[in-house]
Amino acid sequence: MDLSALNDQQLAAVRHTEGPLLLLAGAGSGKTRVITSRIGYLLEDLGIPAQAILSVTFTNKAAREMRERVEGIVGRKQAKGMIISTFHALCVRILKEDIEQLGYKKNFSIYGGADQLRLIRDLLQEVNTDLRKYDADRVLWLISDAKNRLIPPGDFQPHHGDDYGRVAGIIYARYQRALKAFNAVDFDDLIMLTVRLLQDYPAVLEKYQQRFRYLMVDEYQDTNAAQYRLLRLLAAGHRNLCVVGDDDQSIYGWRGADLGNILDFEKDFPGTMVIRLEQNYRSTGNILTAANAVIRNNLKRKIKALWTADGPGEQIDYLLCDDDEDEARAVVERIMTDKFKDRLSYRDFSILFRTNVQSRAFEEQLRYQNVPYVLIGGQQFFDRKEVKDVMAYFRVLLNPRDEVNLLRILNTPKRGIGDTSADRLIRFSAAQDMPLWQVLQQAETVEGLGEKVVEAAHGFVHLMESYRRRFRVGQLSDTGRELLEELRFEDDLLRTAQDPDRARRRMANVAEVINAMASYEQRESQPTLEGFLEKVSLLDRDEPPRQDKDAKLQRDAVVLMSLHASKGLEFPCVFLVGMEEDLLPHKKSVGATVDIEEERRLCYVGITRAQKKLTLLGTSRRKKFGVMQPRSPSRFLEEIPTEVLRATASDAPTATTEEEKDRLAKSAFDDMKALLR
Repeated sequence: MDLSALNDQQLAAVRHTEGPLLLLAGAGSGKTRVITSRIGYLLEDLGIPAQAILSVTFTNKAAREMRERVEGIVGRKQAKGMIISTFHALCVRILKEDIEQLGYKKNFSIYGGADQLRLIRDLLQEVNTDLRKYDADRVLWLISDAKNRLIPPGDFQPHHGDDYGRVAGIIYARYQRALKAFNAVDFDDLIMLTVRLLQDYPAVLEKYQQRFRYLMVDEYQDTNAAQYRLLRLLAAGHRNLCVVGDDDQSIYGWRGADLGNILDFEKDFPGTMVIRLEQNYRSTGNILTAANAVIRNNLKRKIKALWTADGPGEQIDYLLCDDDEDEARAVVERIMTDKFKDRLSYRDFSILFRTNVQSRAFEEQLRYQNVPYVLIGGQQFFDRKEVKDVMAYFRVLLNPRDEVNLLRILNTPKRGIGDTSADRLIRFSAAQDMPLWQVLQQAETVEGLGEKVVEAAHGFVHLMESYRRRFRVGQLSDTGRELLEELRFEDDLLRTAQDPDRARRRMANVAEVINAMASYEQRESQPTLEGFLEKVSLLDRDEPPRQDKDAKLQRDAVVLMSLHASKGLEFPCVFLVGMEEDLLPHKKSVGATVDIEEERRLCYVGITRAQKKLTLLGTSRRKKFGVMQPRSPSRFLEEIPTEVLRATASDAPTATTEEEKDRLAKSAFDDMKALLR
């Protein structure tokens, strides 16, 4: 294949195929091109079978784009059989083949966040009614954290005096038993159970080690303990493991990412070849100078420095504003001016902030000036109540033992099985040690149920059995639509919604589920209900669905988003706002060296999103609970060399001459430096 477009470091990375490789890929250094070229080189030049190649990344979008690029290089036929997937999708593939070794059936359900919380709440009440006061979200987080560190229930040890840890220790074992009884797993189980399967069953491990001779992992700095262990097991056979990442962009420590995985890679895999990709193809020289100057203050990092062959570009503007409203006005005025002056589109501008609450002032000002914008974030599509209700029907049709979802739809829409009747059914199920689905099939044997409730239970069972058969033989989307019509789902939404507009939005969401099912049918040669649910379950929990986020980014609108959400994106013009102590770095990190370093990495990520123009903003004071409070400039500003900064007073337009404007700007800049000292 043609590799002439690669620089020397990229070419070396592509051609190093045997043995461990650590590819330190700085921001904007073309790492995706390197990964896809490396796969193409293995397939086309070395003749490696596609089935022997495994590439793992963190999002469905990244996996999809990587596959499309590889197919564009070698063709779809030669790429067939190659696996490019997320960690969780890979583990589903492995568990679908061998989970029976662990005592589960192959048609297991995958519980999302809402299903998990409902089960945790039920268990808290079941163990002791006094435990209801504990927040189920926090208990679940502690269990999830333990799973990500591969700590089984029997080894879970709460800290002394930690009440939530004690409660999580009580619930964890019961939670795992309940999941298994329902033939269900949660997202964290996908990796933890796969690791257990590979560790406990050598024949299974050998099968996958022999199959995956060449492993590549993107965004390695974001891996947690469970993902790290999975990779070590799979790579132990041939040791042809290439990991690509940037320790300077490790910003997910709060959700379990272990920076040590990339920092200690050479120790964990002796004989590692290390290649640094430092040439940047995104940003100007001044932006890279600022980024390098900030990040070099971190102690825990691999030494590297980004550079560009494209010249210094514009200086970086710094605006010290009076307050948060003034900050918003300054940003919007600049957007409106620069759009026409430089002939840009609205989507060329991005406003990045540390916390989502900062978006309010910018949204108001953008609306006031009639500037279109999109806010990236918010509730994910498949987490909306009406969507989860529909999906619960599909999950129970596939797996009647899925009792969390069965209880969700038992009286949704209302069919006469109220809370009291449901409680009697549940108690009978527990007393007889009988699955709830079986209890519904013989509801007449449950003491205390009226004739109408028994009739409703039998009608529900008949409906579900009928559609279970119909989904096996009919078109998925047509059958799904018919089920919703028979349930009179839209009528129920209209009846229960607080206003007609809300009802229409909810009905549109329900319709979109059927649209998603139809799209799945079009993509797959052999579509099944199980396959559709699997795809939905694997939608990334921490990124908006493709039709949401990607569609928003395509609109001609200013993009507002958090620094965490901005990773992986780039914009010609970036406004990094709230450059103040207690915001960036966030007040929760002050005093902890490790946390400050992650905050600095967040700042570095924000700076390196900018291609041509970067503007940093902060305020002298900011409202808190309606009261103005003084603010101090971020310590990260002092780390940026003064020669690449151009300070501007946000009130400079009130000056009468250019000399006066320059004087005000220099005064604001000097004030900022004085505060930092």
